[in-house]
Amino acid sequence: MTMPAIKAEATAVAIPTASPISAAPVVTMTPKSAPRAEKYVKVGKEIAVRVVPPLIVLALLMLFWELVCRRTGSTLPPPSRVFKDTKELIFDPFFDNGGIDKGLFWHLSASLQRVAYGYSIAAIVGIALGTLVGQSVWAMRGLDPLFQVLRTIPPLAWLPLSLAAFRDGQPSAIFVIFITSVWPIIINTAVGIRNIPQDYRNVAAVVQLNPLEFFWKIMIPAAAPYIFTGLRIGIGLSWLAIVAAEMLIGGVGIGFFIWDAWNSSHISEIILALFYVGIIGFVLDRMIAGLAKFVTHGTAAN
Repeated sequence: MTMPAIKAEATAVAIPTASPISAAPVVTMTPKSAPRAEKYVKVGKEIAVRVVPPLIVLALLMLFWELVCRRTGSTLPPPSRVFKDTKELIFDPFFDNGGIDKGLFWHLSASLQRVAYGYSIAAIVGIALGTLVGQSVWAMRGLDPLFQVLRTIPPLAWLPLSLAAFRDGQPSAIFVIFITSVWPIIINTAVGIRNIPQDYRNVAAVVQLNPLEFFWKIMIPAAAPYIFTGLRIGIGLSWLAIVAAEMLIGGVGIGFFIWDAWNSSHISEIILALFYVGIIGFVLDRMIAGLAKFVTHGTAAN
């Protein structure tokens, strides 16, 4: 073999060829995220499922009401007439001409303040007495029959007695709210305390919790779904009671507004006030239900 041949062979061997597989770029596959528009569409569908059916039912009811009350001889105004008669109250709820000549905002806020006072007292007293009755057999035997008798007395039956005791309409209305809403809170709290699992009590005895620690760490969390059931019933009864009580005690308040509208033969104003009463009652119930869901982590009835 000659020298040039050796060089040529060496040259041929020394030139490597790149493999097509190793030269190909590496492609990594990443999961494709859902487009933002699809998320909005999903949320919109969930909202529509909750909102559209009530709106359809409401529209049908309004149409039926309009058709029925437009007939000759009808004693109730149709929705179109209600809006025409009350549009000033709707678009200007904040006017204050002194005395009882105020917008609906002031009447509703006065009623809500009375409800807040009476309901707060009922919640504190109701949970305390319910805990006592649920925890003590002797307290249950002594107090439960009394509670069962008093809770059957109609709310307005307490009003003359409260007026005689307080000599003023404001504390009398608050007392009526309290005495109306306290009973379901007591009863449901007592049921919740009595239904605390025995295992919880055994654990509390093992770790030697004092009565205050047992109350906050065992009793209240375990009975919370029952307690909030009583609180939801109580807030509804409170709102019912204040409207009825204000019709009799007078002054600023949505109940007195309804009664004054009746005396003035303003039926459209009564219908508007009832609409606001229903909406606020619904909102109050949803507020307590939301608080219950937050505190009990979804275990309370919705």
